[in-house]
Amino acid sequence: MYKVDLNSDLGESFGRYTLGNDDKIIPLITSANVACGYHASDPVVMDKTIKMAKDAGIRVGAHPGFPDLMGFGRRNMNVSPEEAKAYTMYQLGALHAFCRANGMKMQHVKPHGALYNMAAKDYKLSTAICEAIKEFDDTLIVMALSGGELVRAAKDMGLRVALEVFADRAYEEDGTLVARTKEGAMITDEDEAIKRVIRMVKEQKVTAITGKDIPIKADSVCVHGDGAKALAFVERIREAMKAEGIEICSVDELV
Repeated sequence: MYKVDLNSDLGESFGRYTLGNDDKIIPLITSANVACGYHASDPVVMDKTIKMAKDAGIRVGAHPGFPDLMGFGRRNMNVSPEEAKAYTMYQLGALHAFCRANGMKMQHVKPHGALYNMAAKDYKLSTAICEAIKEFDDTLIVMALSGGELVRAAKDMGLRVALEVFADRAYEEDGTLVARTKEGAMITDEDEAIKRVIRMVKEQKVTAITGKDIPIKADSVCVHGDGAKALAFVERIREAMKAEGIEICSVDELV
């Protein structure tokens, strides 16, 4: 029996600016990655997102990023390991307050955007992130790019790890995500994206942007919740997984 988690990056609205279809996406996934106020979100949005997740009976995790609201956390920053650790710790504490107030247990931590992509290639940065997670709560699961350095750092530190794959992103041969600035970085054909997801889960393979098949393992599939067709996409992924005999469950049951 194949099993996989469905996660989505949520709670990314800010003030009067609304982003995503959180209320519609949340009932269809098993794990929500909630922005913690650095790359997106604010205290009201964080509280509302945790409440929606609780009502839907899904698990929540922190989605810490760089302090870059204007760039949505997608711009690389030159930070020291000490700074990265402190940034992560600060954001975990912020989300934990709302989880505790709402009687929710934080399940996992998934870095956002540039922090996520840089950590996938940088062991020192990954170690700093993992130190913050371990010191804050060593039962938290680290959600990381399958095959990346964050996986290695988390395992070296004795933390549980969920290997994440992306339905709508292209891969380089080394297993990293193709930069959004490159042509072909985004998989826009829904049928192709779904076929790729099923293959990653069942065959543990994906075709890189070069055309070469590379190994990959999927504990969790990220489905972005902010696209125009996001809702239909999530619904189709769920239907395809059911048809292929893939059970959808939270990562806490998998790792």
